[in-house]
Amino acid sequence: MIRDRGNIKWTAMMLPEHVAMLRDLKMSENNKSKPFIDEQQLEEMNETICYAIKSKSIVIVTYYKEYDYKSVMGSIEHYDIVSRCIRIDNKGVSLNIHVENIIDIK
Repeated sequence: MIRDRGNIKWTAMMLPEHVAMLRDLKMSENNKSKPFIDEQQLEEMNETICYAIKSKSIVIVTYYKEYDYKSVMGSIEHYDIVSRCIRIDNKGVSLNIHVENIIDIK
């Protein structure tokens, strides 16, 4: 079994640009792409948003941000039609999410 230190032993001979490029490559391997959402899913999410605003119920919103999927749980306070953004209250902390970035609402 070969016990290798990976890039540690080679960093002294590498240019800083190469180290940065390897770091970026490693980070980009974990990137996720934004999924395509069809019109039927958009309509279902719109109905869920309207119902959650009227009933002030707790929802789980999954959204796309910075090449990753994130989830937040809270009640929808406001839906801004002009900026196409919803404001979610999560235990006193407000979070604005663009509708284009929303993947799923439960």
